[in-house]
Amino acid sequence: MALNKENILIVDDDIKILELLARRLKEFNYHVFKAISVKEALFILKDTSIDLLITDIQMPEVDGIQLLKYAKEHYPNMPKLVVTGYPSVGGALEVLKSGAMDYLTKPFTKEELKMAVERALEKRQEHQGAIISVPSPVQQPAFKEMVGDSTAFGQVLTIVDRVKDNKATVLIQGESGTGKELVARAIHYSGKYSKGPFIAVNCGAIPENLQEAELFGYIKGAFTGADQNRNGFFQAASGGTLFLDEIGNACLDVQAKLLRALQEKEITKVGSRTSEKVDLRVVAATNMDLSEEIKKKSFREDLYYRLTVVEIKVPPLRERKSDIPLLVDRFLQKYGMEYRDRLLGMDSEALKILERYSWPGNIRELENVVQRAVIMADGPIGVKDLPDFLKYEIEFPEE
Repeated sequence: MALNKENILIVDDDIKILELLARRLKEFNYHVFKAISVKEALFILKDTSIDLLITDIQMPEVDGIQLLKYAKEHYPNMPKLVVTGYPSVGGALEVLKSGAMDYLTKPFTKEELKMAVERALEKRQEHQGAIISVPSPVQQPAFKEMVGDSTAFGQVLTIVDRVKDNKATVLIQGESGTGKELVARAIHYSGKYSKGPFIAVNCGAIPENLQEAELFGYIKGAFTGADQNRNGFFQAASGGTLFLDEIGNACLDVQAKLLRALQEKEITKVGSRTSEKVDLRVVAATNMDLSEEIKKKSFREDLYYRLTVVEIKVPPLRERKSDIPLLVDRFLQKYGMEYRDRLLGMDSEALKILERYSWPGNIRELENVVQRAVIMADGPIGVKDLPDFLKYEIEFPEE
């Protein structure tokens, strides 16, 4: 009888290595999830049952060691395997102390990878057989990070449910901090394409002269420093979802190529004359008024209409204040367990202040306030634990 395929999550900021590992693991008959950052990996771990984590160590912002420590604490029964191009005795010891079961140095052979994966999964099965069986936790919906029961929030979830199982292009609009990326992730992870990768790209963080190469890839010799062929984010998201955040910051040249990619379902690498087909869903997001950008000739009107096959407008927090208690509870659980290893409460007076405030920074600002309060509080959170600008609201209430 054939065994079920195990789910393996691989984490590496080098797209070439990521694709190579994914290809080889699929040859070994495993389901593969890909992440190009620790942040991306954490979202996948929360939403998906993963049987083995494979991660690089050297990554920007948050490195693989921090991911291993987090996984060791929150997913102790999940085996962890490290692949790295920077071997050292000290590094190997730190990796093993952080919870990894094995340590592979790049480059490694296909057989070495296969053996390491099999050993890790065998250890997992041995461990599962040795422990007392406990009931599995109730599965949460794939958009569990999105919290609220207001009418405005419900309208967003209705559209998410409608588009989750098709590849229609979606444009998510909303102010900064409203949770546009969470909406994009909900579309991906709640639908039938959730087995494919979710690749998030911040268009505003990529210099204009690099946007085309990063999105579509390039061939060797295309420009100074292009010493090898490289795939871009479109290829990395093949079979899944490409999330283009801050799409309004894409330069006009790239906008023209994005339009072609959406219309023809094909892209051309920088320096190449040959186009290649792509199979993915594109979800874009912006906090800009694109109609105004069109008037200023800084955004293509034809691309705007191509992006808005389905449009989702995420309401600001001031328009869904009835969701604030639920959001506060969510953040109290999250940061209470992270910082205090216990759940913390909030008294009614402090909660009233949070409900009265206008939240120009939206949900992101609310989360930061709750996070700070959890750190500062000695017990249940009260008015004294809130930042000064909110205390000021007590002395001079709105009329």
